[in-house]
Amino acid sequence: MNIQILPQRFSVCRLAPDAVLPQGNFYFTARTNDECSLVLPTADVPPSVTDREDGWRAFRVAGVLDFSLVGVLAKLSGVLAAAQVSIFAVSTYNTDYLFVREQCLAAALSALRQAGYRLEEAPTDLGGGKSKK
Repeated sequence: MNIQILPQRFSVCRLAPDAVLPQGNFYFTARTNDECSLVLPTADVPPSVTDREDGWRAFRVAGVLDFSLVGVLAKLSGVLAAAQVSIFAVSTYNTDYLFVREQCLAAALSALRQAGYRLEEAPTDLGGGKSKK
């Protein structure tokens, strides 16, 4: 399985529950009655955030994952947990993303390589990988 390393630095942010979402090409959001969470490139963080955690790096499972696949995220998170690397995970319709603290990036890369994952640089445009496995 190929894992793409995204070149951007990311931030995990909180907005007011009724906040207007920012305009942009790449971000993740979750909204509940109590909050609105936002994950996006640090360079794109809007001034309306109420809290933020900077210093995250991201990995993306390359290609499009079929919904019948079992354990992809569990295996990846298990490898990183064994290496004492905490993650923040986000899944989309196509694939999974794992965010790690920047200071843990080297340990995460080493653990993934040792577990047999192939690491590659992701395109800088943050587009979703369209290749099939």
